Amino acid sequence: MDPRATRDADPQPASEPAGGAIVPRLGLWDAVSIIVGIVVGTAIFRSAPTVFQNVAGPWQALGVWLLGGVLCLFGAFCYAELATAYPRNGGDYEYLTRAFGPGAGFLFGWAQLTVILTGSIGVMAYAFADYALRLGGLPEETIPYLAAGAIVAVSAVNLLGILVGKYVQNVLTLAKIAGLGGVVLAGALWGGEGAREGAAAPSGLMGPGLGLALVLVLYTYGGWNDASFVAAEVRNQRRNMPRALILGIGGIAVIYLLVNAAYLWVLGFEGARATATPAADVLQRTAGSWGAAAISALVMVSALGAINGMILTGARVYATVGEDHRIFKRLGAWNPRTGAPVAAIVAQACVALILVLLVGTARGRGAINGLVAAMGVGTIPWSDYGGGFDTLIAGTAPVFWSFFLLTGAAFFVLRFTDRARERPFAVPLFPLPPLVFCGTCIYMLWNSLAYAGWLALLGGVPLGAGAVVYWLRRR
Repeated sequence: MDPRATRDADPQPASEPAGGAIVPRLGLWDAVSIIVGIVVGTAIFRSAPTVFQNVAGPWQALGVWLLGGVLCLFGAFCYAELATAYPRNGGDYEYLTRAFGPGAGFLFGWAQLTVILTGSIGVMAYAFADYALRLGGLPEETIPYLAAGAIVAVSAVNLLGILVGKYVQNVLTLAKIAGLGGVVLAGALWGGEGAREGAAAPSGLMGPGLGLALVLVLYTYGGWNDASFVAAEVRNQRRNMPRALILGIGGIAVIYLLVNAAYLWVLGFEGARATATPAADVLQRTAGSWGAAAISALVMVSALGAINGMILTGARVYATVGEDHRIFKRLGAWNPRTGAPVAAIVAQACVALILVLLVGTARGRGAINGLVAAMGVGTIPWSDYGGGFDTLIAGTAPVFWSFFLLTGAAFFVLRFTDRARERPFAVPLFPLPPLVFCGTCIYMLWNSLAYAGWLALLGGVPLGAGAVVYWLRRR
């Protein structure tokens, strides 16, 4: 039976969450905090130099960061309409299921659980562990254990319920914003040497790799749509979901512009291009030797905020899948007192820990290479993509952008096949924003395929396995 049939007959108004066990406990700031906490992770500390290397001058660099925010805002308009028209947890899962059938939704949830979202959690856990290692002077072999410990600890926090999870998220996001504000303030008060150099920096209509710069910027903005995964738990959802998406992306764009301006103000355009650690260099020049330690602490806080946000929102996707598909029925169980999908949180943590051991350790990567070699494909060039998790993200990015594009297509499908549905928020300037959003997804899908090459199998194989599981479930 199509799970959409019972939901479409649900007498609840569109503004109410489907499923009486779910109580809205998230306010506007909570939803904004989730968006900012997930998006502003560690990429802003790593991707800025490469962006500078691929543009013609400082103003073009800031323009690319602004363009990325505008493109994401167009996508946010689409998600705001979908989330208020279909106010159920799961976000893309719900929209794809309604537009293209339960198989499309199932594959989205499966891909998120097996590699995409759990892989992103692993990336942030390793970033946390790497900087904890630098800050505490620990031996390098402790990195996998620190990463695993971060996943276990944050998952345990979210098992205590949505109230505890959101308070932790709010604290981490505030600390992150305060830390980045410190970088901006330090640059504003004690910088300035780079301003004269910036005025004389080379200029031109096109940088050496403007397209690559935009790709990196859009990756750094990634994760804002995860707020739709908790749509049913946002109070006054008709008003707060659109406001959260718009304010969240707008706030992130301001943060990114100010941080990059601080890099340029202190280091100059050529200096910002040459360094791999721009934030640490800014504090080193303005605040002395303790700057590196401060940045290590800031990256750790940023990583923990991203981990908490992804664990909190991702578990809602799997719980919603469990409500509709009997094969994952256990994942749909909620603790009615705390408002936590316990089984979904545990399952997500277990998969993320498996990826930490397989992808994040030399022994695990060796085991994967042995399996790939046995298939006659060769070995995975881990070092060519920057390491284990960077390789995993590169390989799964085409699947991620494919589903993002499908959600854009689902927007048009539902606009025309479900016209009677009340839409508390309607996309302004329709159809321009959804067309731009779909065009952005196509552009990113093309680039991710070109970058990954045959490594796209890292995402394609789990997706194929999910299709087999769904077929067996149907049988």
